[in-house]
Amino acid sequence: MTHNLDVALLVGAAVLLVAIGAVRFSTRLGVPSLLVYLALGMVIGRSGLGIRFDDAELTRMLGFCALIVIIAEGGLTARWSTLRPVLGLATALSTVGVLVSILVVGFAVHLLLGLDWRLALLYGAVLSSTDAAAVFATLRRLRLPPRLVATLEAESGMNDAPVVLLVVLLSRGFPLAHPWWYELLLVGYELAAGAAVGFAAGYLGRLALRRAALPSAGLYPIAVVGFTVLAYAVGASVHASGFLAVYVAGVLLGNARLPHRQAILGFADGLAWLAQIGLFVLLGLLVTPARLDEAILPAVVAGLALLFVARPLSVAASALPFRFGVREQAFLSWAGLRGAVPIVLATIPLSTRVPDADRLFDSVFVLVVIFTLVQAGTLAPVARRLRVTAPAEAAEIRVETAPLERMRADLLQLEVPDGSRLAGVHVDELRLPLGASVTLVLRDGTGFVPGPDTRLKVGDSLLIVATAGVRDETERRLRAVSRRGRLARWFGESGDDRSD
Repeated sequence: MTHNLDVALLVGAAVLLVAIGAVRFSTRLGVPSLLVYLALGMVIGRSGLGIRFDDAELTRMLGFCALIVIIAEGGLTARWSTLRPVLGLATALSTVGVLVSILVVGFAVHLLLGLDWRLALLYGAVLSSTDAAAVFATLRRLRLPPRLVATLEAESGMNDAPVVLLVVLLSRGFPLAHPWWYELLLVGYELAAGAAVGFAAGYLGRLALRRAALPSAGLYPIAVVGFTVLAYAVGASVHASGFLAVYVAGVLLGNARLPHRQAILGFADGLAWLAQIGLFVLLGLLVTPARLDEAILPAVVAGLALLFVARPLSVAASALPFRFGVREQAFLSWAGLRGAVPIVLATIPLSTRVPDADRLFDSVFVLVVIFTLVQAGTLAPVARRLRVTAPAEAAEIRVETAPLERMRADLLQLEVPDGSRLAGVHVDELRLPLGASVTLVLRDGTGFVPGPDTRLKVGDSLLIVATAGVRDETERRLRAVSRRGRLARWFGESGDDRSD
C-alpha cells in the first residue's frame, strides 16, 4: 500500500513539474498550454505509458471541482468597474446566446450527420459553453479594449451555469419529466437562486474577513477560497446553480477591500493553474486515441457549424439591444474559445450511459484540440484585421509580493504601541539606513504616504521597504528608537534583539 502511494506521488510530482515547465515552452511556441496538458495525459495513458483510466463519473466529479476553482479565480480577478458596463451583454450571451447556439448546432449535426435529435442537441449544449481557463489565459496577453475583454471573461464565467443545467436535462432523455414550460421555469429558478446564494456568500465573506483578525496572513486566501466553495455547496444543496454562485461570490470578494488582497489573488491564481493542469491531464487520460480518427469528421462538421453559423448568430441575437458595432461582434464571435469545459460536460452523458455518448466525447475532444489551435493562434491577427485592438491600452499586470524578492527587498511592518519612544518622533528622525524607507502609515483606519516631517503617534502602523542588505540594520535602528527615542545613539542604544 505504501509502495503504491510512493509511486503515485512520484508520477504525480513528475507530471506536475513537467506541466509547469510546459507553460514556458508553450508560450514561446504560441501553443495554448491546455493542449500540452491534454497531450501529456495521452502520453501517460493507455496508449503511452500504459496507465488505464476510464472512470467517466470520477472524471466528471473531479472536473466539476476543478471548474469551481477556475471560475472562482475568474470572479476574484474580475474588476467590477469594467464588469458592470458589460453585465447585460454577458448575461444575454450566457442565456439567449446559449439557446441559439444549441439549436443551430443541433440542427446542423442532425441534418448533416444524421444524428437523432437528443444526441444532436447534446452536441449543441456541450459546445455552447466558452471555457474560462482558455479565455482568461489568452485574452490577458492581448491589448484589447477593456469592454471586449470584460465581455468575454464575464460570459465564460457565467455561461457554465445554464449550460450544465441544460446538458443534465438533455442527458435524462425524452419525454421530459415535466412540461417544457415547467423545465424552463426550473432553469430560471436555479440561475436566480444561484446568483442569490453567491451574493449572500460573498457578502458574508466580506464582512467576516474585514472584521476578523486571523493570526496568519496565509489564512486569508484559504478563507476566501473556502467561501467560494461554500457558495457552490449551498447552491447545489438548495438545487440552485452552484457555478453561478461561485462566480458571483468571487466577484464580490475580489472587489472588496480585504486584508492581504494581493496574497489572495496570487493564491487563487496558483490554485487555478493547479486545477487546470490536473483537469487537462485527467481528460487526456480518459480519451482513447485509437478512436479519435473516427471522430474527426463529426468534430469538423460541428466545429464549422459552431464557428461560422451558431456563434455569430448567438452574438448578433444577444448584442441586438446593446451598442456593439459589427467589428466588435465579429471579434466576439471568433474569440468564443472552447477548452476543457466542453470536454468535462461531455462526461455527463457518458456517465449516465446516453447512447453514442462515447462518440460525442471523442468528437468534442478532437474539436477542442483543432479549434483551440486555430482560434487561439489567430486572435491577435484577427483583432488587428478587424481594427479592435487598443495599442495604447496598458497590458494586464499582476502585482504581488514576488517583485520584492526579485529586487532583493523586504517589506517590514511596525506598530507603535503604548509606551514606545517612537511616538512623537518625526519620520526623518528615524535615521534609517540608505536603502530603507517608510512608504505608508496607517492611522485611524486611513493610510497615507508620510513626509519627512510626519510625526508618529501611538497606534500607527508603518510599512517599511528595505533592501536585503540593510534589513537587519533597519530593524536594529527601529528597536533602538522605540527604546530610547530619537537620541538612542547618544545613549548608546544599539537596538540589539534582547529582552529588557
